[in-house]
Amino acid sequence: MALDKWIAVVFLTVAVAYGYSAFTYPLLPFELNMVFLPNTMPMALSVIAIILCLIVILSPKPVTTDSGSDIDLSNLGDYKVTQTLILVAAMLAYALALRPVGFLASTVLFLVATGWILGERRLHIMIPVALMGAGVVWFLVQQALGIFLRPLPWFLS
Repeated sequence: MALDKWIAVVFLTVAVAYGYSAFTYPLLPFELNMVFLPNTMPMALSVIAIILCLIVILSPKPVTTDSGSDIDLSNLGDYKVTQTLILVAAMLAYALALRPVGFLASTVLFLVATGWILGERRLHIMIPVALMGAGVVWFLVQQALGIFLRPLPWFLS
C-alpha cells in the first residue's frame, strides 16, 4: 500500500476515535435543547475526516512514470528537517508561553519568530500584521465567543 494510503488509515483511526468520543459526550441537562451543542463541531469534523480518509483509501492510485515525487529517505537532509523541528519547538514554546506571557505578546512573538524561521525578513511588514492578527483574534474570541484569554502577562493583569 502507498504511503498516502497508510497516512489516511492512521488519520481514519484518529477520526473514528474522535468521532466516537464526540458522539458519546455526556451533555448537561440545559444543553439538550440548545441549537449548537458542545459536541456539534467535533461530530461534523469527525464525519468530514472519515469521508475524506475513505476517499483517499478507496481511490485507485494514479499511474505515474515519474518516481521523483516520492520521498527518498536516503536524501533526508534535502527536506529541511531542521527547519521543521524548529517550527515544532516554536509551537511548543508558544503553547507553554500563553499563560505566563499573555495571548497578545506570545502570539505576536510566535508569528514574527515563525515568519523569520520560514525566511521572511521584512520586519516592517511582519510586526504590524502579527499585531493586527493577534488583536483581531483576541477581540473575536473575547467578545464574540465570550472566552477569556489573558491578553497581557501575569504581572500586568
